[in-house]
Amino acid sequence: MTIYFYAVREQYGCFSNFSPHGFELDGLYWSTSEHYFQAQKFVGTSHLEQIRLVKNPKDAARMGRERSRPLRQDWEQVKDDIMRKAVLRKFQTHADIKEILLATGDEQLVENSPIDFYWGCGSDGSGKNMLGLILMEVREILRSQHNG
Repeated sequence: MTIYFYAVREQYGCFSNFSPHGFELDGLYWSTSEHYFQAQKFVGTSHLEQIRLVKNPKDAARMGRERSRPLRQDWEQVKDDIMRKAVLRKFQTHADIKEILLATGDEQLVENSPIDFYWGCGSDGSGKNMLGLILMEVREILRSQHNG
């Protein structure tokens, strides 16, 4: 079976980077994993703090996509690891959603985004689903920590 997630208000909404599950990472508090992810595009600049402090993840996402901001040179190489780091910390921080993720067993997790062919499955299902893959990796890490 495959578990699809996308909107925060749906059953598996906590898998979304927009879900309101904050955490501390790199010595700072982040409201959502989206805030963390988008801000990392501009590490070492004032843009990081601007994005960290915006009210909602939608604004963080919009700001992260603004090409007027100086995107770090190595972004394409580091973005998957940054996402993995944020998602892992989010689920380590919140026991309730950690249980939800662990309870998915070995199910396939797919971000059912109609517009994102990298992090999600895209409108036709041909996308890379990197967020789903990272969630499944995080599930394995949590499982090994849980049983260890």
